[in-house]
Amino acid sequence: MRIDNRQLNELRPISFTRNYTKHAEGSVLVCFGDTKVLCTASVEAGVPRWLKGQGQGWLTAEYGMLPRATGTRTQREAARGKQSGRTQEIQRLIGRSLRAMLDLSKLGENTIYIDCDVIQADGGTRTASISGAAVALIDALEHLQREKKISQDPLLGLVGAVSVGIKDGKAYLDLNYAEDSTCDTDLNMVMTQAGGFIEIQGTAEDKPFTREEADQMLSLADSGIRQIIEAQKQALGW
Repeated sequence: MRIDNRQLNELRPISFTRNYTKHAEGSVLVCFGDTKVLCTASVEAGVPRWLKGQGQGWLTAEYGMLPRATGTRTQREAARGKQSGRTQEIQRLIGRSLRAMLDLSKLGENTIYIDCDVIQADGGTRTASISGAAVALIDALEHLQREKKISQDPLLGLVGAVSVGIKDGKAYLDLNYAEDSTCDTDLNMVMTQAGGFIEIQGTAEDKPFTREEADQMLSLADSGIRQIIEAQKQALGW
């Protein structure tokens, strides 16, 4: 048993609260245990200059953590005048992951902005952001169709993400902060509803991991993501 009384292959309690704010076309509060992220999807007419005239849309993402999302206050990146490398890496990952949900040629010349703001962090903020933003994106697409701003459904399917790790030779699913900060290997995986891989980020923190351990982590992540996608579908009423 783990410090939060889970089995090694057990996800933290997950919830998706839709329509959490009233202004965005899609908004979801996602909770992975004590990690809580507000994910919004905003639609604006027009596309970046390099896409103009091509008849397709775009999706981009931003990510940030509130100053007291962690155990001690962190300075706002805006106050420092630049984003950290970690923030830039995570928001690019979120954008790549969610674009895999879309046929951009059916989005028209519209841009969807995904904002993921971490309210409380306890490990797995990037994977929670992706999983929650996927639900917010669905609501934004439904808004576009209701308003007849697009004539075709651009949705290809859901995506989900989860973290896994190796600690003391054992594979752990959905790491909280205490586990993530002490594990020997940390791996994040993003997968489509159809079972295709979008991203696999694996890093040996203490000692190299073996092929057998990599296979264990991939299998565990696959199982976890399938459960997450079922929870997304349940939240969406599918």
